[in-house]
Amino acid sequence: MAVLEILTYPDERLKLTSDPVERFDQRLLSFIRDMEDTMRAGPGSVGIAASQVGRNIRVVIVDVSGKPDIKNHGKLTLVNPEIIQWDGLAVGREGCLSVPDYTGNVIRAEKIVVKAQDETGGQCEYEMEGFEARAAQHEIDHLDGLLFLDRLVSRRNDLFRRKVYKRSKHVNPGESNQEG
Repeated sequence: MAVLEILTYPDERLKLTSDPVERFDQRLLSFIRDMEDTMRAGPGSVGIAASQVGRNIRVVIVDVSGKPDIKNHGKLTLVNPEIIQWDGLAVGREGCLSVPDYTGNVIRAEKIVVKAQDETGGQCEYEMEGFEARAAQHEIDHLDGLLFLDRLVSRRNDLFRRKVYKRSKHVNPGESNQEG
């Protein structure tokens, strides 16, 4: 297990646009495993983008399956993801591993269709809605150098100091407590 360092705001590297992945090899697979280990080590995390760990390549992981009663596709590794369709708008609260001290209200599409490649280069397409769609949009934004801070409804009224995460001594490495 390799837990990578998470870049945090205001690190300028978070503002960079990521490059498409062109080589699907063992090095990429190893990096994706390290990304997943890093995501799982974070409290309540449901996604991570390669740019958050200092690699400007178009790779994200989204996994909202740990949240009860949420329609989802399980753990998704999306390489070179592109949102090709969206519908509806909704405001929702978001947090981020790269902005650990704050959450904020952000407007996102309620339903999206994402076209991407998997970790071996195979083509895939997913219809997402609700929380999974929100998480995917959040992670894909990272690949374009955007943080949820850039999409706040209002900086004055919709940015909130986060509750302090409480880690149990009984949490195994790689597991996290889910914030409600």
